[in-house]
Amino acid sequence: MWLTTPEIISTSGPFDLDPCAPVKRPWATAANHFTIEDDGLSKKWQGLVWCNPPYGPKTGDWLARCAEHNNCLALVFARTDTQAFQKSVWPFAKSLFLIAGRLSFCHVNGDPGGSAGAPSGLIAYGELADQRVRQNQTIAGQYIQNFPSNLVRRSQ
Repeated sequence: MWLTTPEIISTSGPFDLDPCAPVKRPWATAANHFTIEDDGLSKKWQGLVWCNPPYGPKTGDWLARCAEHNNCLALVFARTDTQAFQKSVWPFAKSLFLIAGRLSFCHVNGDPGGSAGAPSGLIAYGELADQRVRQNQTIAGQYIQNFPSNLVRRSQ
């Protein structure tokens, strides 16, 4: 498991909930946390949510939940061609912030880890998350306002 650096959290926060928090964490990512033991995907979400989901086959489930909650900032790989993006990002996100270069994450104990295996992006669902992304003054990258269309292509 990799953790988001405290710099990204502090630049975008504060957050009310992190539904994907590690069981043991060296810093708080939000006022409230759900861990794998709580199954944050099935719990009720409240307030502005920070979501750095486990990367892999379940990422799409987390993004769908972010879209449903519509008051969330999600950090995922910027793989805009994936089914998860087509189903849960493009039709619902208010904006995206594509981060320049590759992010570095941290180990669960807080020590610096390696670089991400792909470019990353922040996905803003809802007005407050969009405001946080627009106000970013520290993370290099490109802000993109999204104008959802009802013409989302179905996966083949």
